[in-house]
Amino acid sequence: MPTKTTWIRIIAVLLALPLAALVSGQTKTAKKVAARAKYPVVAMETTAGTIKIEVFTDKAPVTAKNFLEYVNSGFYTGTIFHRIVPDFVVQGGGYLVDMTPKLTKPGIKNESKNGLKNLRGTLSMARHADANSATSQFFINLKDNPHLDPLPGGWGYAVFAKVVEGMEVVDKIAKVKTATRSIRGTAFDNVPLQAIAVKSATVLP
Repeated sequence: MPTKTTWIRIIAVLLALPLAALVSGQTKTAKKVAARAKYPVVAMETTAGTIKIEVFTDKAPVTAKNFLEYVNSGFYTGTIFHRIVPDFVVQGGGYLVDMTPKLTKPGIKNESKNGLKNLRGTLSMARHADANSATSQFFINLKDNPHLDPLPGGWGYAVFAKVVEGMEVVDKIAKVKTATRSIRGTAFDNVPLQAIAVKSATVLP
């Protein structure tokens, strides 16, 4: 038969277990809050699902500021992922459903030499041949794409964010069938036959 002292010890242990679980849960929550405080997180709701994007304001300050300004202005609402290349990238941020281009701000400084790599799930700025021509368009890497990183003496594609939730949504978008379309006399390759549109993009509190 357990003694009175033994019962007291058992009860103390049982009471301590839920307290330890509570403290552990609070610690995990605090870590998530601290991470969010360090980097802004954008929730991009699309017709295929929601993608949450962590923006690296320290490593790519110019690019991050540019992206967040487009987000906060509502620019991305109604835009589509207009280019899908399986096992490579999905690209969006510049065209409406009818492939009308949106007016953008001037191009920004290329920050591809910030040490961030074009790994699966990262976001980089799309641009023209001019290294400093990126405006609003971005792409999400579907796999590690080291050839998009800068070479010695050259420029690459600037990584500025990464998907922290919803990569399965990105993979679903990547499976949409595509075709070459002639839009106002210009041929566009890899255009999805099913429009995947951005319903909203907001910075989480």
